[in-house]
Parts: sequence; structure tokens; C-alpha cells
Amino acid sequence: MAESKGALIAKTMQKHAGRAKEKFLQNLGKVDRTADDIFDEHLLNFTRQQYAATRLQKEFNNYIRCVRAVQAASKTLMDSLNEIYESQWTGHDLLYVQAQNLDMLWQDFTHKLADQVLLPLNTYQSQFPEMRKKVDKRGRKLVDYDSQRHAFQSLQSNPKKRDELKVTRGKELLDEAKRTYEQLNSELHDELPALYDSRVLFLVTNLQTLFAAEQVFHAESAKVFSELEAIVDKLANDSQRGSYSLKNNSDSQSPKSPNANSALIINTQPAHNNISPALEDSTAAATGDSSPTTQLNGNANSNANSNANSNVNSNANSNSNSNDNSLNNQDESTKNAILPAKRVEELYDIPVGATTDNLPAGVLYRVKATYKYNREDVDELSFEVGETIRVVEYDDPEEQEEGWLMGIKEGTNEKGMFPANFTKPL
Repeated sequence: MAESKGALIAKTMQKHAGRAKEKFLQNLGKVDRTADDIFDEHLLNFTRQQYAATRLQKEFNNYIRCVRAVQAASKTLMDSLNEIYESQWTGHDLLYVQAQNLDMLWQDFTHKLADQVLLPLNTYQSQFPEMRKKVDKRGRKLVDYDSQRHAFQSLQSNPKKRDELKVTRGKELLDEAKRTYEQLNSELHDELPALYDSRVLFLVTNLQTLFAAEQVFHAESAKVFSELEAIVDKLANDSQRGSYSLKNNSDSQSPKSPNANSALIINTQPAHNNISPALEDSTAAATGDSSPTTQLNGNANSNANSNANSNVNSNANSNSNSNDNSLNNQDESTKNAILPAKRVEELYDIPVGATTDNLPAGVLYRVKATYKYNREDVDELSFEVGETIRVVEYDDPEEQEEGWLMGIKEGTNEKGMFPANFTKPL
């Protein structure tokens, strides 16, 4: 084994020495060199193509690194804006939604750049090192062929000292070297032009993908920034008017009971002769109203009653008592019927336009997803755009969070919390 390994090393060294000697003689012009102008042109094209692919790969790798850096900076910026944009301002939830949309656009953009542009570019560029090895091997085999050709010519050049055995052996070595060289040379004559021509189709496909991804990203992100600008413009307009549109103001300002509604209606109605003093007095007593409007109405009715005859007063008082009893009974029944519904509305803020008819037991209303949402906790609900969710009550109302709903996704019956502004009522 040691002898065969040593013989292999010696043979390799002999080849290197023979090639070095042949190249030296060729450079000095002592011996000729096999020329192939067509191959030389193919090789020149290949070298230019490899340089262009290497540079494009380098610059695009750098571009993707910069894009990802901007993506990270954009997310950090939007997170900061969400924190400093006060939650009481109208548009806070919309700002959050648009920030999420922008982040998804960035993710989709970088994904396309990596998978649809960089990956094909890496595959395209990986052809050149292997082809370069084959070109180099062809160069070595060409030197071997020239060396054997010159050795054989030397054996034939002196007929007086000609050794037929050496001539025969030289011819065998020359034929073997020529066969090896011509096989590689023929393959490269086919492969190099084909590789060079492939650059057109590759660049067209790769650049179209790149520019299309850029166009979609910038067009869609422009829409997001337009929405963000509108949100900030709304805040600027509110600031100029000296007031801000606060969320949930309607809930804090709306009446909380039917009695309050009744008092509000009575106090804003003008006084009429057909409204009895007893009704007005009972209403004022129930609502605790001591406003000038109530007192004025009372004085006017008192003067009118003093001018009426006793029979009319008696009938009016009787009617007043009857009306009082009827009104009290009506208020009580209305209170019992409305209060449970009001509690549900106040707790769950059923939106205007939501259908509450013909729903399964326990379902408040149904919504449809307008944005995709991926849950960030185990008690949340993930969904795709277009999926339908049944909104239900929280098991514990104390767990309810502002802007979040509890729902069951139709089709899978998955249950969890989800942001209300990612959906619209049905």
C-alpha cells in the first residue's frame, strides 16, 4: 500500500513538472500551443457572466440586509407611536390596525425578496464555480495533450535514433491525452454558450419578480400611510376646535334608566292645558326636578285651575289620580323589560346594525373577519379574513377588556378573545 501511494505521488509530481515545463516553453515561444478561438470567445463571455452574477448576488444580499433593518426600524417606530398616541383619542384603535397592516406588508415583502429573488439568484450563481472547475481541467488536459504531442514529434524527428517501442508508447499516450482533452473541449463548447444564453431568461424572470414585489409593497404601504395621515388629520382638527373626540363618550352621557328618559322628555316639552298638575307634580317629585321650567309650569297650571269651576277640578283630580296610577304601572313594567337588555348593551356594546334575531342561545350577535389575526396568547382566537365568529358573553364579566370580544369561530367551534376592530358586525 505504501509503495502504491508513493508511486501515485511520484506520478502526480511528474505530471505537474511536465505541465510546468510545457507552459514555460510555450511562453518562451519554443513550442507551439493548440489554439481554439471559438473556445476563447466562449471563455471570455463566461468570465464576464460569472463576474456579473457574483456582483449581483453580493449587492442583493446587502440590499436584503438593509430592507430587513428598515423593517425592524419601522416596527419599532410604529410600536412607539402606538404607545404615545393616547388611547382616549379617536383613531387609536385604527392606528393599531394600520400598524399591524404595515408590519404584515413588510413581512410579505421580505419573504418574497428572500424566496423568489435571492434563492433563484443563489442557484444561478452556484453554476459558475462548477463550470470554472471544468474549464480549468480542460486547460490542464490541453497542456498534457500539447506536451505528449511535442514528445511524440521529438521521437519522430530523428529517424537514425528512432526507437519503435518508444514511438509506439508515445503514440498511445498522445492518443489518450487527445481523447481526454477533446471530450472535455466538446462538452464545454456546448455548455458554455448555453449557460451564457441563460442569463437573459434568468435576469428577465428575476428582475420582474423583484420589481413586482417592490411595486406591490410600495403601493399597499402608500395606502396604509394615507390612512395614518387621515387619522392624524382628524386629531389635528379636533385640537384646533379645542376638543378631542373621546371614545365611549356616548355611553357616559346617555341616560341609564327609563325614569331619566321620562324626566328628560317631560322637562323639554312645553306646558299644555291638558296635562294635569298632579301628573306634573308627581313627575317632578320622582325626578327631583326643581328647575325654573317646572316651577313656571306649575304656577301657570295653578292659576288656570283657580279660575275653573269646582266640578271641572274634581274631574281633573280624579283623572289625574288615574293617570298617576297608570303611569306608575307603565314605568314599572317598562323598567323590568328594558333594564336587562340595557345591561347587556352596556357590558358588550352591541354595535348598530348587528343582527340579534334568530341566533342560538347565548349568542349576542355575529361578526365577519375583515383582517387576519394570529393569536398571541392561549386564551385568544386566531382567524382568517372572511371567517364568521359568534360573539358570546364572557364567563366572568370582570375579565372583559376594552376593544376585545369573546367569540366562537363557526366551523371549528374554537373559543377565545379577539380584537373587535379586526371584524365587522353581520
